[in-house]
Amino acid sequence: MSQQVDLWVDPACPWAWITSRWLLEAAAVRDLDVRFHVMSLAVLNENRELSPEYAEWLKTAYRPVRVLIAAEERHGNGVVEGLYSAMGTRRHVRQEKDWDEIIAKSLADVGLEVDLIAAADDVNFDEALRRSHAEGMDPVGYDVGTPVIHVDDIAFFGPVVTPAPKGEAAGKLYDGVMMVAGTPGFFEIKRARIDEPSFE
Repeated sequence: MSQQVDLWVDPACPWAWITSRWLLEAAAVRDLDVRFHVMSLAVLNENRELSPEYAEWLKTAYRPVRVLIAAEERHGNGVVEGLYSAMGTRRHVRQEKDWDEIIAKSLADVGLEVDLIAAADDVNFDEALRRSHAEGMDPVGYDVGTPVIHVDDIAFFGPVVTPAPKGEAAGKLYDGVMMVAGTPGFFEIKRARIDEPSFE
């Protein structure tokens, strides 16, 4: 029986994108059922002191996550991975910048209704967005960001890695991460980040 792995991501985050590619690689060599969920960097950073540049960047961050939530409400959780992957490919791999274009083209890429783009500006989706965000973040705390992973009763932030390991290397990283994260009392391992995100 497959092990269910729940991943919370915001399509604006390049590090979450790389982690998501790693998990999909790991699922190809380990018996994993990876399910994608929505968290929001904009929600996470509400009422925090931010640099003007980051605050400006976050103003657009509600748009893609609302559309993901709207698609999930209409079609179920199974559509989240495909739409997120389409958005991430355009945003991170192809380096497209305009969220309106990214959203519209991503909906077309996966065959979803074009009217879902209206959700980008619809605050009526924020309650469901905040609920999804809380489901992901509550077990790990709010001093971390995305990606967040839950496996059974184990929840953690990360791993942050670049580029995404492929093949058996992805499986070995999964094994190691679960060994560390599953150790009672364990809460942190970290070193200085020296590389920019690589989307290879």
